Amino acid sequence: MLKRLIDDHFKLAEHNTNVKTEVIAGITTFLTMAYIIFVNPSILSEAGMDSGAVFVATCLAAAFGCLIMGIWANYPIAQAPGMGLNAFFTYGVVLGMGYTWEAALGAVFLSGFCFFLLSIFKIREWIIHSIPLSLRLGIAAGIGLFLAMIALKNAGIVVANPATYVALGDLSQPAAIYALLGFFAITAMAYLKITGAVMIGILGVTVLAIALGHNEYGGLMSMPPSIAPTFMALDLMGALDIAMLSVIFAFLFVDLFDTSGTLVGVAHRGKLLDKDGKLPRLGRAMLSDSSASMAGAVLGTSTTTSYIESTAGIAAGGRTGLTAVVVAGLFLISLFFAPLAGSIPAYATAGALLYVAVLMAGSLAHANWEDPTEAAPVLIAALAMPLTFSIAEGIALGFISYVAIKALSGRFRDLNPAVVILAILFVLKFLFLD
Repeated sequence: MLKRLIDDHFKLAEHNTNVKTEVIAGITTFLTMAYIIFVNPSILSEAGMDSGAVFVATCLAAAFGCLIMGIWANYPIAQAPGMGLNAFFTYGVVLGMGYTWEAALGAVFLSGFCFFLLSIFKIREWIIHSIPLSLRLGIAAGIGLFLAMIALKNAGIVVANPATYVALGDLSQPAAIYALLGFFAITAMAYLKITGAVMIGILGVTVLAIALGHNEYGGLMSMPPSIAPTFMALDLMGALDIAMLSVIFAFLFVDLFDTSGTLVGVAHRGKLLDKDGKLPRLGRAMLSDSSASMAGAVLGTSTTTSYIESTAGIAAGGRTGLTAVVVAGLFLISLFFAPLAGSIPAYATAGALLYVAVLMAGSLAHANWEDPTEAAPVLIAALAMPLTFSIAEGIALGFISYVAIKALSGRFRDLNPAVVILAILFVLKFLFLD
């Protein structure tokens, strides 16, 4: 009876799959993205948030997002707090702009609510099609470079210098050595197509550091920590500060394009597109993502989004939402591994951040470098994020440079109202709000 209910709901036969294949696919997807349960608390705790509570919020937000995507949208796409957005939350909004983490959670909630409305009223397609490909590529690469800067800083590989702003740190220090070792190992394992390479790298460096006396072992399993320090702690009124509009936009913009790109990419890989090349139930998938972001903010974590690592599960045969449901179950089981997560040092996750940065920076390969009016905004957006230590500022400078260069070049046909309006708004922000 249960098997028939599962078959009927997820339409396993129609997708030429079965329960065993979907379970294996779910386990595969989870192993490739489980690093987030270690990395996210490490990053958000620097904003002053309770690490244990963030660990629980991360697992619950991921499980919630996966369940909605799996049961309602019926896609083998997993969700969890997004890389890049969590770094922007901590280093850009809280440490950089001086807002409280409670206000930052409020901004995450509002961006998720805006995403929800855009999905309800089907405005998302207009926005997606209005933003030039070059800006999308530059922003994706910029987030990657931003993560790389954070990784190098956390490991002490790059340090502040009053004369040159940045300089090479002391590579003989354990943190730098472990971070580089983790990065090298993760990259090599990824090339060899070893499932769970990132998580293996993080755990391997942690175990090695413990064995050599550079890190303390906090245990393996326990009851989950309390989520009380972050649950319902979001400050919506603080997020409504006019200067926070660019922050809300940045969260919304990155999540919107990250989600749309992931959905299409994963669906294409799994041959889930219809005969017209469109994604069926796109609205449900988008609403699943935006709902997960709002739920994550309430629980106490940064923006929850769809994970490109879902392609690993697709490659293992996952074709339906049952794959995502399995991932959700594994995230719930992970709640009992809080002591292990607390034992992970910052330098162990630095190598993982650096590897994720490599993947994201790869979008630069798709830019049109033969056309300077396209290439220049890509470079501006990509470089501005790590150098200003802000995703929002990188997005703003990217839009402004795109419109200015196209207009001065007489390429008005390449501009559309949405891009021009956004560029003008960003100029006004720099003139009157900064």
